[in-house]
Order: sequence, then structure tokens, then C-alpha cells
Amino acid sequence: MTKILVADDETDLESLIRQKFRRQIRESHYEFVFATNGVDALKKMAEHPDISLVLSDINMPEMDGLTLLSKLNELSPLSKTVIVSAYGDMENIRTAMNRGAFDFVTKPVNFEDLEVTMEKTIRHVNQIKSTLQAIRENNILKMYVDQNVLHFMGSREYEASVSANETVDATVVFIDICGFTAISEREPADTVVRMLNGYFDVMVKEIIAQQGIVDKFMGDCVMAVFKGDYHLDRAIDASLNIRNKIDTLPSQLSFSPKVAIGINSGEAISGNIGAISLRRLDYTVVGDMVNTAQRLQSVAGEGQIVITEEAYNKIKNSFDCQSLGQIKLKNKAAALTLYQVMS
Repeated sequence: MTKILVADDETDLESLIRQKFRRQIRESHYEFVFATNGVDALKKMAEHPDISLVLSDINMPEMDGLTLLSKLNELSPLSKTVIVSAYGDMENIRTAMNRGAFDFVTKPVNFEDLEVTMEKTIRHVNQIKSTLQAIRENNILKMYVDQNVLHFMGSREYEASVSANETVDATVVFIDICGFTAISEREPADTVVRMLNGYFDVMVKEIIAQQGIVDKFMGDCVMAVFKGDYHLDRAIDASLNIRNKIDTLPSQLSFSPKVAIGINSGEAISGNIGAISLRRLDYTVVGDMVNTAQRLQSVAGEGQIVITEEAYNKIKNSFDCQSLGQIKLKNKAAALTLYQVMS
């Protein structure tokens, strides 16, 4: 549902909006909030911080629409404003655009045109929110970010959003490049970084292809997280593809790359770990399930994809696996029965 604020001093506009958009309101596609002027609109924005779209007149008592525009950019940088006014001269249009209006619709209102404009604006807002979510989950800041978004990322609202934590059912994969430490000890830094980035590129493409999230790079190891339907199956598919692709890469400096992979599945705590005051946070998963995945990787040999017996019982009808017997993992009281995924 998209929440929309309508700021206009025309008393009959509310009933007209409710009549014209009754189907969308009934189907919970739109929810409208109404204000009679700019001051009232700011109050409603504070009461409803999830408003995505503002439809504002220009000529209103107490605070006009152009002044409201300037205030909205500071109060709610993620929301967008469409000016709906009879003052459709170029001067007013230019002033509105310069103050951050997304679009301009003239009165008398053509409601078909208004709805098209609303949907276009809502799509734009949702794209910004999706980008922020991608930044939050992948910890990647795109090359170009709108100034208002940067302002938002420094706000209390952003701090609250990135502090949200949850328990998730997921699969965690640790992928290590076997023997790469020796390369880093004897080769120039530029050579080491170029080789490592090349291997990581191969891994990341396969992780993303299976809708996984690259959680972090740790030296010559990658940690990835898979959520949603069939997350364990998708994690194994990605791992098999990574192993196969890495195996086909040509040798460099007498080094033939191989990977050792540990996979574990279950509940984990998902949240932003770090210091909010420094703006340095990692959106990651933590818990025993994650620690076990890392220890599975540590016992995996070259080309091995190691899973627990619990994971094996979930995927044994879909993948060819081979028992490794009982193996003691670090900080585990009892040995675990482990399997390697062959194909």
C-alpha cells in the first residue's frame, strides 16, 4: 500500500479524491491523508512518516505549497511531491522544480493524467527504497547517490532502520581459495590483488545468479548468505558452479586455483553489527549456524563442498553426496557426521 498526502485548502477535494480513487482505496492500493495547508501538511507528515507521495496545491493559507516543498526536502527526503495547481505558468513550474517537485499537474485536474503521474512518482520512490535496501544488505554504496538520500542516511530515521534486527532462516556459505596465502607472501601486491579480484568476480556472479547475498570478503575467503525459498538448494547450486568455474581457470604463476567450501543452514540473527556513531556497520548474520559453516569450510579439502548430516537429509534426493564420516569441529563437544556434495 502507498500512503499519499494531499495538501489543498479546497474543501471538496477530499471527497472528490475518495470518489475518483475508491477502487484503489478499497483494494488497499492507496491510502490518503489530507491536509488543508502547508502547516497542517508538515504535521501530518510527522504523524505518518511512511508517506511516499505528496500532492500539493500552491496557493494555500498559512503556508503555501512552494514553501512546503522546501520544508519537505528536509523532513522527508525519500518522499516525492507532485504540485497540483491552477497556477500553471512557467515561473511557478520552474520555482516548484527548483525546490524539488517531482512533477506538475494543472487544474482543473484530469484524473487519468493524475493517476499516471502518481504511479510514475511512486515507482521512482520505490526504486530509491529498493536501492537503499540493496545498500543495506550488500554494504555497497553506489557511485552516485542523490544528496537527499545521503542526508537520509545520516538521519535518525536511517539509524533506526539499520538498527532493526531479526531471526532468519537462511543458508551461509564460506568459500576459501586454497593455498592462496603463499601467493600473497611471494608476489607483488598488484599481482595478488588482481588475481584475487578475478577469482572473486567468478564467485560473485554465481552467488548473485542464485539470488544470494555477498555478505563480506575476508582475505581470500567469501561469505555468502541465501534466504527465501529453497535457500539451501540454491546455495549448493551456486557452490557447485563456483567449484566448476574455478577448476577451469588457467594457472597463473604456477598457481592453479581450487576452492574449499563449507555450507550450513538454519536460524541466525540478522542485523547491522558495528558502531552507528561511526557510520560503520556490517549488515550480516551471526550465531552458531554461521560459526559452524565457517568450521565446515576449515575442514574441507581442495574441491570439497562440506555439509552437515542435517543438511544432507534435506537435499539427498536432489544432489549426489558422499559421507566423510564423523569429524570433530573446533569448539564442538561431539563429532559431527559430515558429507561432501559431489554433483
